[in-house]
Amino acid sequence: MESNLKDESSAVAVPPATAVTPPAPKAVVKPAGRPPAVVVESAPEPKVFKTRRMIIWASVAAFLGYCFLSFIRFFLPRSITEPASTFKVGFPSDYALGVDTKYQQQYRIWVDKTSDRVFVIYARCTHLGCTPDWKASENKFKCPCHGSGYDSEGINFEGPAPRPMDRAHVELNAEGQIVVDVSRLFQKPKGEVGHFDDPGAYIPL
Repeated sequence: MESNLKDESSAVAVPPATAVTPPAPKAVVKPAGRPPAVVVESAPEPKVFKTRRMIIWASVAAFLGYCFLSFIRFFLPRSITEPASTFKVGFPSDYALGVDTKYQQQYRIWVDKTSDRVFVIYARCTHLGCTPDWKASENKFKCPCHGSGYDSEGINFEGPAPRPMDRAHVELNAEGQIVVDVSRLFQKPKGEVGHFDDPGAYIPL
C-alpha cells in the first residue's frame, strides 16, 4: 500500500497540451500611390503684359545703344561747325542807302551802302571783340561791353576802341551778286595808312 502511495505521489500531474496557433501575419500596407497628374491649361498672357514687357526691353536696348554710341563717340575727333567764310549776300540793288543788319546773326556782318559804294563791315568791336549794336535812331554803332561808339560807316569816335571796325573783302561774281570773304579783312589803324580804299574793300556804284 505504501508503494502505491509512493507511486501516486511521484506522479506529476501534466496539464493537457494546448494547441499553439502561429501569430497571424501582419497586413502589408502598401504606400498610397500618387494620384494621376492633372494637366491644367494656363490662361493666355494678357496683351497688356506683353506690351509692357516689350516696352521695358526696348528701353533697355535703347539705353545700352546710347551708351555704346557715347563710348564710340568719345574716341572720335571732335569738329566744330563754323559758318563759311565766303558767301553771297545778293545784288547791290537789293540794298537801300544806309546800314543793313539782316546778315548780322548768320555771318556777323553789316552791309553798308553809300552814294558811291557798297562795303561790308565785320561786326566786331576793335577794343575787345564784342559785337556792337546798330542804333538806327542815333545813326551809330554802340558796343554794349565798354561803350565804344562808331558812326554809320564803322569809324570809331568815342570809347576805348583804338580804330574803326574792319571791312570784309567784297566782289561781284558773274551773276552780279556780292560775294563776301570774311577771311580777308581791311583795316584802318590809327595814325597809319588805311586800306578802306583798296581794291576789294568796296564795290563802286
